[in-house]
Amino acid sequence: MKHILIAIILASAALAVKADDSSGGKIFQAALTPNVALQSRDTRIDGISLNIWGENPQTAFALGFVNGSTGKSSGFTWGIVNYSETYTGVQLGFLNTASELFVGLQDGAVNITREAHGVQLGMVNYTDTLKGLQLGFVNIVTTSPWFKEFPDKLAKGFPFVNWSF
Repeated sequence: MKHILIAIILASAALAVKADDSSGGKIFQAALTPNVALQSRDTRIDGISLNIWGENPQTAFALGFVNGSTGKSSGFTWGIVNYSETYTGVQLGFLNTASELFVGLQDGAVNITREAHGVQLGMVNYTDTLKGLQLGFVNIVTTSPWFKEFPDKLAKGFPFVNWSF
């Protein structure tokens, strides 16, 4: 694991020297907080983002403790907390959340999304609308007929799997 992390850091440093790509995004981001970072929080990252707590629009591989993405973003995000507005790709972490739309795979203890298209794997999976599969101990789709009286009444749902296609 140590060698992989060193390789990622060296590759990131090498890519940071590369000129900006045609989309106007930056190849590399390193952030302590969204306001203490190499790139400003509104700069699009099209490469690698290493974060203690970072927040950018992105098409990137994001690795950190807290990874945030704004606007329409995509990629692979691996951290303790991953949050986004609209995201396409993979979120791996303890808490994964998308305030608007998530398309892809969320794998974490808690996954919360307004609209999910894909797979949620976790202890608790929560979404308003689902086109896909939820696997976990608690799976909630608020627009499902099973949850119309939630939270006033506990729904008779599927505790380990839930789906909608």
